[in-house]
Amino acid sequence: MEMSTADFEQLVTDELDLLPDDMVDGLDNVVFVVEDEPEDGSDLFGIYDGVAQTERGQYGFGELPDRIVVFRKQHLLECDTLDELKDEVHTTLVHEIGHFYGIDDDRLHELGWA
Repeated sequence: MEMSTADFEQLVTDELDLLPDDMVDGLDNVVFVVEDEPEDGSDLFGIYDGVAQTERGQYGFGELPDRIVVFRKQHLLECDTLDELKDEVHTTLVHEIGHFYGIDDDRLHELGWA
C-alpha cells in the first residue's frame, strides 16, 4: 500500500480523535509522532517511549514528554486496503496507550490489542 507521510499522519490523527475520551483524557505529557521505521530495523508498528503512569514517582518536573511513535512503513507493508490500515493504526494506538497506563504486552494480548 502507498500513502504519503502527510496523509498517514492525518490518518493517525483521525484515528486518535476516534478513541474514547476516557482513554485519552488521562494522557499526561505524551506526544504522538509518526516515523517511517524503527532505527533498529525491527518490524514494530509502534512503540511507547516513556515512563508508564504506574511507575511515575516525582514525575512531571522538567521531563521531556513521553512519546508514542507510530511507524508508517510497517503499517503500509502489512495492509492492503484503507480500512485495514485504519484498523491497524487504531490497534497500534490503543496498544501503545495501554503501555502508558502500565499494561504489559501479555495483558494487551489477552485483551486483543496486541
